Amino acid sequence: MSNLPQAGQLIDRFGRKIDYLRISITDRCDFRCVYCMAEDMTFLPRAQILTLEEIETIARAFTELGVKKIRITGGEPLVRKGALDLLENLGKLQGLKELVITTNGAQLESMAPALKQAGVKRINISLDSLDPAKFKAITRVGNLRAVLNGIAAAKAQGFERIKLNTVVLKGSNHEEVCELAQFAVDSEIDISFIEEMPLGVVDHHDRALVYYSSDRIKKDLETRFMLLATPEKTGGPSHYFRIAGTDTRVGFISPHSHNFCGACNRVRLTAEGRLLLCLGNEHSVDLKKVVRTQPGDIDALKRALIDAMRIKPLRHEFNMQERPVILRYMNMTGG
Repeated sequence: MSNLPQAGQLIDRFGRKIDYLRISITDRCDFRCVYCMAEDMTFLPRAQILTLEEIETIARAFTELGVKKIRITGGEPLVRKGALDLLENLGKLQGLKELVITTNGAQLESMAPALKQAGVKRINISLDSLDPAKFKAITRVGNLRAVLNGIAAAKAQGFERIKLNTVVLKGSNHEEVCELAQFAVDSEIDISFIEEMPLGVVDHHDRALVYYSSDRIKKDLETRFMLLATPEKTGGPSHYFRIAGTDTRVGFISPHSHNFCGACNRVRLTAEGRLLLCLGNEHSVDLKKVVRTQPGDIDALKRALIDAMRIKPLRHEFNMQERPVILRYMNMTGG
């Protein structure tokens, strides 16, 4: 009987099966969103981040152990040279059912056709405001028109699903939630509203003061729309509703008000090669060390992945009244 690691062995101490991997391929971004990073960021030297070949090897090990879904993130993944080649190679992995990507949309107008050809099935696009001035204030450098053109380009390619991600900040964009939902309806796409994740120390705002709960967002939306509960899940933390009379789904990602950890089925690979077992904790394994000290030994890599499941925590603990204990920024973690 073989002792080699087999598919289906990524099960943590709490019986949760891990079949979803999020991979950050870069910590760099062409935006500087106020909730994601500092205005003057210091990015990782190239030698410290995984090569595209190393990322592909790690992804292969995961899929051979039963991972069915991979999401490519950043930073902004589309600013990394070679990203399209990586996506094309990942799309060919045996056993992978879904290759998806999260992007700020700024590069989509030119790159949407190539993403579709590479095998990407679904796209999440960050959109925090429909007002050019507010959009610029939140992203610091972003151009709203470029993102809107990117959304239109993605729609034209016929991806299986397109979803907007909106981080809601009281006093910045919370009064726009109905307009953003209407934009999603008019565009025949989905939208998720997200409570700010307290990762990294930000000097732009006091997170406790700008916190706007999913319950308040839902109440605001119900002044204009009828939200119908739906059992639909996408392997992520969103709690979905469908807007009556439309095909648009509205999701709520609520790390503070409605902890979503009980059914967690995912882990994250950072650009520097850390396997994060939880978004809100520092439990991790250095996979870069594994692939660089034992190059080509995929069985050793698989054993490291299986062993890592033992330290996956039950849940995160976020407290808006305290300074974050997680000092890494969201761009370092993978959005």
